[in-house]
Parts: sequence; C-alpha cells; structure tokens
Amino acid sequence: MSNLLDSLLTEVRVVQLPLTNEFRGITVREIALIKGAQGWGEFGPFLEYDDRESARWLLAAIEASQIGWPTPLRTKIPVNATIPALSPHQAIKVFDSFNGCQTAKVKVAQRGQSLKDDVDRLRALKEHAPVGTRFRIDANGGWSLSEALIAVEAVHEVLGESLEYVEQPCASIEELVALRSRISPILIAADESIRKAEDPLRVAQAGAADIAIVKVSPLGGVAAALRIAAAARLPTVVSSALDSAVGIRGGLALAGALPNLPYSCGLATTSLLTEDLYRFAPVNGEIEIKDPIISESVIQRLSAPSERVQWWRERIARTWIAGTSKLVAESGWSW
Repeated sequence: MSNLLDSLLTEVRVVQLPLTNEFRGITVREIALIKGAQGWGEFGPFLEYDDRESARWLLAAIEASQIGWPTPLRTKIPVNATIPALSPHQAIKVFDSFNGCQTAKVKVAQRGQSLKDDVDRLRALKEHAPVGTRFRIDANGGWSLSEALIAVEAVHEVLGESLEYVEQPCASIEELVALRSRISPILIAADESIRKAEDPLRVAQAGAADIAIVKVSPLGGVAAALRIAAAARLPTVVSSALDSAVGIRGGLALAGALPNLPYSCGLATTSLLTEDLYRFAPVNGEIEIKDPIISESVIQRLSAPSERVQWWRERIARTWIAGTSKLVAESGWSW
C-alpha cells in the first residue's frame, strides 16, 4: 500500500480557482490534482475538514486516477442552475448565465442574512424565470426546527407549486424527521446528513428525507456512491462539492450510471468559477458526458504557490494514514 501512496505523491499539482461570487464563505477554491493511469483525480476537501473526514475524498481521487468509471446508461445529464445567496439583481444575473436550465437551486439561510433576504431573492427569480421553472432551496442545515417551519411556509407562499424540494433545512436527522412530518407534501432532500455522516444510510432508515443528494468525493467515489444510492432506495440527485472540471467528470459518471435519474443534477457549478481547468457548460439545460481536455498551460496558469503544493502533499500523506489506506484495502481494487 505504501507503493500506492508513493505513486499518488509522484505528481501532485495544486490549482487555485477564483469564484465569481463568494460561496460557502470562500472566494478561491483550492484543489489538489493527482495523476494516474486513468488520468487526473481530484482531492479537494475543504480546508476546514480534518484528515479523517478527508479520507473518502482521497479514495475518490484514487478511483478517478487509477480505476476509471462504469459504462454510462445515458449520454447527457440534465442540470440545475445554482444561485448563491446574492441580492435579487445579482441572483437573476447568475440564473441567466445557465443556458437552458429549467431548474434553479437557490441558497438560503446564509449567515448574516434574514428570511426576508431569502424571500426577496426567490420572488425576484420566480418573476424573472420562464414559466415552468422549478426551484429548490438549500439551507445547508442553517435553520433550527422552529425556524425551518416558518421559513418553509414563507418560501412556499412565494414559490407555490414551483417549489421542487427543500434541501437540508436542518442540521440533525431528528429535526429533519420532525420537520418532514409537519410540512408534507413539501419534499425534503438530505445532503450534509448523508455526505458528512458516519452512516450515510441513516437518513433513509430514519425516514428523514424524500430525496438523497449524493456527491462523489465525500462518499468515496462513484462505485461507493452507487452502492449508497441503491441501498437508500430514495430518488437521487447527483451534485457537486464545488468541484473543478476533474471532479465534475466524476459526478457525470455517477449520474450516467444511476438506473433512474428523476431530477436535474447539480453539476453545472463550474459556472460559479471565474476560471476552471475545463468548462462543462450546460447546453439547453444538459451537460454531455465526456472527458475534459486539460492542458498543461491551463494548470500552470492556475497553479498555487510552492508552499501550498507542499501543504497539500502533506495533507494527502496524513489523510492516507488517517483512513484512506484502510478504505483502499476494503475496496478490493488491485493494480
């Protein structure tokens, strides 16, 4: 296994991708790229994640660079627009940048903002968007149960039947269960309660959600995400963890391999980046499944300083020890 770690560290590149607007409290997305027999893999756990939580992210990078993807069942993936918690005018501008998307995922419950800010943003978007546009809101667990009850009612009053679902309104599974019983028939989707949980299936077992949001890197790769989606037996939406084009390719592989894909996926997030390694831009609301063409000149232009490269190399080594080596042994992969 130490030979695999050595090979992972042989060619590590680190890129810094500036965002068009602040997202998740950051303005630059920093990601390590790992090259293997199958091409590039992405290791990009957010900087605040500890080594143990990052272990599955490294497993996903190994899968991408060393193992590859399952055969897709479809060639194109329908995607949603992703709207940060911006002013109404800015939110409309971002929505218009997504070509042909008929669904918009809108961030709400941003720290420092009010429910009125969320309602104003959603009202402006609904009035601006074409008739028939669907909206899903994402609170990232930012509401308590009592706050969620008030907020969901206010959002539903604005959006009506165009509200597709509410994503991670509360942080805990217990709160989700209680909320779901009180806001039916409005649907609840779980994100953090799946990708950050020790047991990703607990959400489904507890009856805490109607829809599973599945992200490749936090769950340890496409194969692992497929197993979790099958075991959860919930409609699945594949989403990005603010990935570069390398990570988006993994999301497309997962979305392409799922037996059923009833909802648009959150894989058009490279539009949130000022510059990326490659542009997976939606056309008529869909992204074609294909390998990105990533040039050395683009990597060089976006490269992080040498001290950040060293920081990520050390993080990869720590993460390997903290859990990835065990996960690789359990995977049954061989080289």
